[in-house]
Amino acid sequence: MNVFLDMVGCRLNQAEIEKLAAQFRSRGHKVVARPQLADLAVINTCSVTQEAEGDSRQKVRQIHSARAGTRIVLTGCWATVAPREAASLPGVAWVIPNHQKESFLDRIGVGWESNQPGDLDSLLREPLPGTRHRTRAFLKIQDGCDGHCTFCLARVARGPSRSRPIREVVREAQAAQSAGVQEIVLTGVALASYGHERAERNGLGNLLQSLLSETDLPRIRLSSLEPWHVSPELFALWENQRLCPHLHLPLQSGCGRTLRRMGRPTTPAAFQELVAQARGAIPEVGLTSEIIVGFPGEIE
Repeated sequence: MNVFLDMVGCRLNQAEIEKLAAQFRSRGHKVVARPQLADLAVINTCSVTQEAEGDSRQKVRQIHSARAGTRIVLTGCWATVAPREAASLPGVAWVIPNHQKESFLDRIGVGWESNQPGDLDSLLREPLPGTRHRTRAFLKIQDGCDGHCTFCLARVARGPSRSRPIREVVREAQAAQSAGVQEIVLTGVALASYGHERAERNGLGNLLQSLLSETDLPRIRLSSLEPWHVSPELFALWENQRLCPHLHLPLQSGCGRTLRRMGRPTTPAAFQELVAQARGAIPEVGLTSEIIVGFPGEIE
């Protein structure tokens, strides 16, 4: 069977479709670059903004227009929070919520097209066909969130925070290295809380140390880190130049009262101190953030 995979949204969604590609290939199916060639199409949707939801719906219509007989599977955050609307779109045969992704292929009844299953490790980092052929790989290390930000659907769409075992992540990183990947990007919904549900206060630091000591990957990059979960001790690891000197620390507002209405457990002063500590420990660090403008209750 020919399978087309696409996504809207974050690096986590990208990591998940790469994992799905390996699972389909391990059962003998072919991942194709264009929906016109596909018997089955999978879209990993997003609900972070209205535009992302609109893009998710548009991709369904584009695939159905390209080949009306293609069966479409919707998964991801928008499909999870709006399953009825997702199921009503043309060509959609299945809607798989996020909490059922671990058994995705069995949920939609995808069998084996070869008698001998493929080696998932060796297939894990085979690039997707088409425009996504690259030497950077996204590794999902964590999912879900225990936060209560009033503007965010992640807790609803992704469930509580849970982390993959360190050995499993290291094995996947080693597979990426064997496939020629030059940079891995660690992704998750609440990345800085990695290991916290297992009472590992320094879970992310322990994982980074394992990746640095057990792989020779030239570059290891982190995606977004929640400021209140970042320990200043973590920054000491950037003495190793294989860690990319970039930190994305989403603030969302420079106003303490607005942060409280947002449900963000930080303050402008705490954020400023964390940034100073990061710059002190990583002199060449590149810092990026996010700001929501016009949050309810704000004035001009």
